[in-house]
Amino acid sequence: MIEFEIKKAIRNIPDFPKKGIDFKDVTPILLDAELCNNILNEFVERLKGQKFDYLCAIESRGFFFGTLLANKLQIPFVPIRKEGKLPGDTARFHYDLEYGSATIEIHKDVIRKGANILLHDDLLASGGTAYAASELIKSLGANVGAVSFLVNLSFLDGKKKLEGITNNIFYLAEY
Repeated sequence: MIEFEIKKAIRNIPDFPKKGIDFKDVTPILLDAELCNNILNEFVERLKGQKFDYLCAIESRGFFFGTLLANKLQIPFVPIRKEGKLPGDTARFHYDLEYGSATIEIHKDVIRKGANILLHDDLLASGGTAYAASELIKSLGANVGAVSFLVNLSFLDGKKKLEGITNNIFYLAEY
């Protein structure tokens, strides 16, 4: 049921950000408060019985549900942002994407060593960004206990790239 509702709300944008990419735009979901609540409740249900010390979400669309989910789970929210967006002392990780390269950062002094992290983003494609975020988290001495996504583009096999990080990988809709 929730997968159908998510897919119905997602807008396809052809040739974005470059020719040949069929971009899945999740922002129309945000126009439907009831659907947002249902999505949030589904995430909480799937995480039932698991304990996390922090929720780290990846800029920028990962923040949409990441902040809400952290609040609902009553755990701190930690943003993972693009290079140069966080003030203060940061750890960074440079990586390649399916259409370029990027650097992400996290504050060094926020996550305690040994913490169990829920990593969240809107969409799993090739897995490069989530993998980079996982490496960043591990560089701070924390553990990635689970990775959650709104959508998985299974034809890009990103889940396989994350299986060495955790076996607790889930999403609410799949293409």
